[in-house]
Amino acid sequence: MPGDEPRLLLSTFPSPEKATEIARILVGERLCACVNLVPVIHSIYRWEGAVNEDSETLALIKTTASHYEALARRLIALHPYDVPELIAVPVIGGHAPYLAWLAASISPDEQATCADATR
Repeated sequence: MPGDEPRLLLSTFPSPEKATEIARILVGERLCACVNLVPVIHSIYRWEGAVNEDSETLALIKTTASHYEALARRLIALHPYDVPELIAVPVIGGHAPYLAWLAASISPDEQATCADATR
């Protein structure tokens, strides 16, 4: 179905607690099907002319192309960073039942479509 193409989004957060808070909102609002959190990554980056190093939490966010814009707006509104990382990667393949579940999980009619996705 057009717009159901899966997308993997990457975003970093200052703490596991903030990442968890925002992930719960995004999943709860059906903007994404799942968020995996990698609690401690070491980031080295340039910001305001200086090289910085910080511990951050990486979020791997699974959504669809049709939900990307709304998810991006919501994540940016909730995010504590001035310039949040948000990188979208197209998914070129995957386990068909999982990809069907992903699309069904953010559908407004989840119960009907999730049951169909497991068949």
